[in-house]
Amino acid sequence: MGDNLEFLSATKLVKAILDKRISSVELLNYFKERIKQLNPGINAIVAADFDGAEKRARAADEALAKGEIWGPLHGLPMTVKDSIEVIGMPCTSGFPGLKDHFPQKNADVVESLVDAGAIIFGKSNLPVFGQDFQSFNEVYGQTNNPWDVTRVPGGSSGGSAAALTAGLTGLEIGSDIGGSIRTPAHFCGVYGHKPTYDIISFKGHIPPFPGLFSGDYSMSGDIAVIGPLARSAEDLDLVMGIITKPAKPQRVAWKLELPPPRKESVKEYRVGVWLNDPDFPVDTVVADCIQHLVDKLSAAGVFIEEKHPDISFTDCHDIYTKLLTAVPNAGLSKEVLKHFLEEAPKLAEDDKSFRAQLIRGTTLGHRDWIFLDFMRLMMRQKWADCFKDVDVMLCPAVPVTAFPHDHGDFFERTLEVDNTQRPYFDTMSGWAGLTCVSYLPATVAPAGLAANGLPVGVQIVGPFLEDRTPIHFAGLIEEIIGGFQPPPGF
Repeated sequence: MGDNLEFLSATKLVKAILDKRISSVELLNYFKERIKQLNPGINAIVAADFDGAEKRARAADEALAKGEIWGPLHGLPMTVKDSIEVIGMPCTSGFPGLKDHFPQKNADVVESLVDAGAIIFGKSNLPVFGQDFQSFNEVYGQTNNPWDVTRVPGGSSGGSAAALTAGLTGLEIGSDIGGSIRTPAHFCGVYGHKPTYDIISFKGHIPPFPGLFSGDYSMSGDIAVIGPLARSAEDLDLVMGIITKPAKPQRVAWKLELPPPRKESVKEYRVGVWLNDPDFPVDTVVADCIQHLVDKLSAAGVFIEEKHPDISFTDCHDIYTKLLTAVPNAGLSKEVLKHFLEEAPKLAEDDKSFRAQLIRGTTLGHRDWIFLDFMRLMMRQKWADCFKDVDVMLCPAVPVTAFPHDHGDFFERTLEVDNTQRPYFDTMSGWAGLTCVSYLPATVAPAGLAANGLPVGVQIVGPFLEDRTPIHFAGLIEEIIGGFQPPPGF
């Protein structure tokens, strides 16, 4: 196969298997050896079932020898985030109380991948229950960024992005409620796609806690989605075609088919750009990198317009934060909820700290939630109006590049943006929340390296249910400025 097999796209790896230039077993063993050599330095892959994977890989090779092809991922070794249940491997979601949890069923998304021929051999690291922008927990420890091990790979799908970047896996599946696919893609220099809300089954993801739903019905929780990470935009499109489908109880009557991209060539696209905001400023090293991309697109003849929906970024973030914090905290103990209910009336009206917003979101009354959902609907209409004039919107994914590890108090953390210390949560979630709260698809594609030598991703926002449009545009960008590049030493 030649050099750099580990950095080929999943699409090319599958083609190599089908062309019999490499077997599924050989490719699995290739990744296994790289994990043995390189994973200790980054701790991206935290659990594996190589024996079970090898049996399935041998079966894939035997089937191919008979002329049988299982599907579009035939024989591809891959991994998934350790919040997604896979038979034969633990699923902890980073929580010590689940270190012995071995699911008896595959998550719906895993079942779709397996049916398409994938060989799922391992799990990648994350923060506890996916609730941080870096990836560490008491079960498996800390994951490091392959570009600089003193820095974070992002979160919560940090292990996913780090594993792809280091060439330890062929493909990854993560989840996103506040940038958890897009932030790691940006920090590590890979591709990631946050799908339109509720077009991929959430059944088999933790949270919610395992065992609550024994049948086909489950709750996905507002905002949260499952989606792919990869080393090419083509891979994202391939996977979305496999995993996009209604939840099982809905398949009796519903069929979901994503529309094709709005345009065919890069010059046909109308591109809006929303590159900065005074209340959510973007660090110069990130802004310069994305501006360089915009300049390249303009030089290539792309229609560029500084444009964004007629919404207040600050109001949007306020609504998003309250709705976000209402989701995972629904299962809090009565004692904690009682404490929050006592604290809520004491909060100053102008206190917009994350701790204050967490308390407000956790204690929302149903009437208050309905009002916020109404406000969200108005924002969704503003986005829809905007997409009548442009096909995609380019935004930052995150205002900073990968930052040093920080395990300190979540509420006290800050990040430096152009020599100014800014709140950790607001900085990390602001640009991601724009699309989360409005249920929109968004793809992160590599935009190059910043002046500090670290990767920068651009967030490509697409219209509701038109996931293939931002993914397609990400592929066109790849042709203009190049795509994934391996980090030194890997």
